[in-house]
Amino acid sequence: MDYVKPAEIVTAMIDVSLKKLALAPRDLLIRGALSGALLGAATSLAFSGAVTTGQPLVGAIIFPVSLIIIVLLGLELVTGSFGLLPLARLEGKASWNAVVANWSWVYLGNLLGSIAYGALLAITLTNMGTIEPSGVAARIVSTAEAKTIANEAIGLAGMVSVFVKAILCNWLVCLGVVMAMTTSSTIGKIVATWMPIFMFFALGFEHAVVNMFIIPTGMMLGAKVSVYQWWVWNQIPVTLGNLVGGFVFTGLALYSTFNPASPAISVSPALAPQVPAE
Repeated sequence: MDYVKPAEIVTAMIDVSLKKLALAPRDLLIRGALSGALLGAATSLAFSGAVTTGQPLVGAIIFPVSLIIIVLLGLELVTGSFGLLPLARLEGKASWNAVVANWSWVYLGNLLGSIAYGALLAITLTNMGTIEPSGVAARIVSTAEAKTIANEAIGLAGMVSVFVKAILCNWLVCLGVVMAMTTSSTIGKIVATWMPIFMFFALGFEHAVVNMFIIPTGMMLGAKVSVYQWWVWNQIPVTLGNLVGGFVFTGLALYSTFNPASPAISVSPALAPQVPAE
């Protein structure tokens, strides 16, 4: 049995957060860029599966391959770090400045990797701009516009909706990262990571790094989206929502209830189970 108990998982989460904070900016950028590109590749593959079969659920089944690779290789994804890194601060072993600096480098790396992969994909999907977008390219364009222009069209309701979708998304994404810590086997990590990630993609929630690929790639392919619309009506609120979802609903929640350093909860004698006398 290679199952790891919840209290041990929280200890592992704290340990991982400290190891991530010890990485140099160079490593954060490289590992972050690789993660951004992998998410872009998995998203385009998921779109391909959905377009080919006409079944969006097929895309959701495919998409988790990206986070599985990221987890197995120990790469850097800012959304996962949203749930893990604050634990080092709560333990008093790191400053908020160190946490924010780490997030910033990884965010930049994720952005660069996502855009780089998107640019290369745009070339292949349009034969260097000689053919009109169709199939997967058309799906990317329509999705980019739906994630930005459609939100802007309904104003505050669009902003709140995308923020809440981002909270729900990273609740599940960080859960996928944590689930990988429940086992020491490769097969176990693959299965455990796959479950929450499948859920988030199938439900259509908002992920900041996925959108770093979809929206700028859609713009390269002809989506009528401005940089302002990308950042104001999607990227910024989604990033903030991902931060809340990952930290509050996964990292902080698990830390609060399973942290082995936390004092045991005492039970009032009146509430304790009564054992009948012999």
